[in-house]
Amino acid sequence: MFRHRGKSRTLNHNLKLASLLSFVAGIVNVSGLFAVQRLTTNITGHFAYFADEIVKKNFEQGFVYLLFLVAFLLGAFCSNLLIEIVSRVNERYVNAIPVSIEISILTFIGILSPLTINTKANTVACLLLFAMGLQNALVTSLSNAVVRTTHLTGLFTDLGIELSQLFFYKKGDQQKKLASSIKLRLTIIFFFFSGGVTGGYGYLLTGIKILLLAAIILIYAPIYDNLKFKIVTIKRKYMR
Repeated sequence: MFRHRGKSRTLNHNLKLASLLSFVAGIVNVSGLFAVQRLTTNITGHFAYFADEIVKKNFEQGFVYLLFLVAFLLGAFCSNLLIEIVSRVNERYVNAIPVSIEISILTFIGILSPLTINTKANTVACLLLFAMGLQNALVTSLSNAVVRTTHLTGLFTDLGIELSQLFFYKKGDQQKKLASSIKLRLTIIFFFFSGGVTGGYGYLLTGIKILLLAAIILIYAPIYDNLKFKIVTIKRKYMR
C-alpha cells in the first residue's frame, strides 16, 4: 500500500491506498465542517471566499482565507520535502514521517475540548488543511499522480471523460486500461462518501473525537504493510 512507489505500483496497491485514505479524508471533511463550519479537505471554496472578501474590502477576513490556502500548500510542500529527504537516506521509511505528522494532528484535534474547538476554529481549520495537504501530496507522490483522495472535483471530471471514452476506445487493452481507471475513481468516490457519512454520524455521537478513528486507520495502514511484507519475505525464504 505505502511501500511501493511510481511505476512499481499495481492497480491493487492503488485501490488499497485510495480506499483507506479517501475514507480518512471523508471523515475529516464532514467532521471538520460540523466542528468549525469551514472546509477542511480542499481549498477551492476558500479561494472563492478569499476573492469575495477582497472585493468587499474585508481584508481581515480575506487574510483568514488566505491562511487556509497557505496551510494546505504548506502541508503539500512539507510532505514532499520530507519524502525527498528521507528517500535519500532509507527508502523503506519514506512515508513514515508524513503519515506520523498527520496522525499526530488528527489525534491532537480529536482530544481538544468543544470550547477550544469553538474559540480556535480558524487554527483548527488550518491544522486540518495542513494535514490534508500533507496526505494529498503523499498519495500523489506514491501513486505517480494517479490517486488523489482529499477532494472530488478532478475525480468527477476524469470519470466523466473516461466514461465517454468507453464508446470510442474499443481495443482490448484500451478497454482494460479504462476499466481499471474507472474502478479506481469509483473506489475513491465511494470511500470518500462512506468516510463522510461515518464522520457525520460519528460527530453527532462523539463530537470531534471521531477524528481519533481516522488516526487509528492511519496507524493500521503501515502496520498492515509491514506485516504483509514480512509474511511475503518469509514465504519466499522457505520456497527456495
